[in-house]
Amino acid sequence: MRIVFMGTPEFAVPVLDALVKAGHQVVAAYSQPPRRGNRGKVAPSPVQVRAEALGIAVRTPVSLLDAAAQAEFAALAADVAVVAAYGLILPRAALEAPRLGCLNVHGSLLPRWRGAAPIQRAILAGDAETGVGIMQMEAGLDTGPVRLEGRTPIDGKTAGELTAELSAMGARLMVAVLGDVAAYPAVAQTEDGVTYATKIDKAEARLDFGRDAVDVERQVRAFNPAPGAFFEVGGERVRVHSAEILPLPPGERVGERGLVIDLSALPLSQPSPLRGEGFAIACGSGAIRPLLVQRAGRGVMTADELLRGFAIPAGTQL
Repeated sequence: MRIVFMGTPEFAVPVLDALVKAGHQVVAAYSQPPRRGNRGKVAPSPVQVRAEALGIAVRTPVSLLDAAAQAEFAALAADVAVVAAYGLILPRAALEAPRLGCLNVHGSLLPRWRGAAPIQRAILAGDAETGVGIMQMEAGLDTGPVRLEGRTPIDGKTAGELTAELSAMGARLMVAVLGDVAAYPAVAQTEDGVTYATKIDKAEARLDFGRDAVDVERQVRAFNPAPGAFFEVGGERVRVHSAEILPLPPGERVGERGLVIDLSALPLSQPSPLRGEGFAIACGSGAIRPLLVQRAGRGVMTADELLRGFAIPAGTQL
């Protein structure tokens, strides 16, 4: 098929690669404009970098809402537009320009988690499973009918791990649909169970030790790799890349929320080979133990390695 690809982050790159590998003609790639990164350098998106490496013409309009941009898009005479985390609104003129419309790779089991951050929201909510759907786009926010869907258990995965898994799954499903569109009729979403995955605010990444340990551990996974869950101690931010929920008796309160506790002092309900290593943090209910952490400007390290050069004594209030 003659395809226009539309995507921006790393999640979209495997989808683009799969289209090219399947022999489709990608006539142009649309991506959001280059942006200034953390170190102040303006950099193109992962999709722009990959498309240029593949010799695909790249367009980075600020918007598709003006008539000139819509005319340029329509002039590509595409059979279909494939969209994967593009991040810009597609007006009706763009949705209707390709012969077969626009197909979106969406990282959730619709209608649950329509919107910008479905993977993180699924982890934060404690969903048992998630998935990816190939959706026929329409004017509403992720309201279009779904042609094909895949599922996977969340099972302790981080947002980064799920993103990679769902991206690869979405790429396979998109290639299958494009191989025989008529074989995958669009099925309307039910109106039951609709939820919205609002954009992640960086402030959400601050660990909330007033919540149950289960919820705090979900924060750690949902914000790994970005924006990175963290706590502050001594005026310094410490990122937590992974953590475990300590096996305490049900309902056990081990201290004020955010209190650092010596692991050897905890009434663990089952033996732990790691008892005595690192430190624990009391939560609203239960406690967590950071496993992999990172100070500003340093590499990722174990909690034990952190304590060798950065004291966080028991009794510290985070």
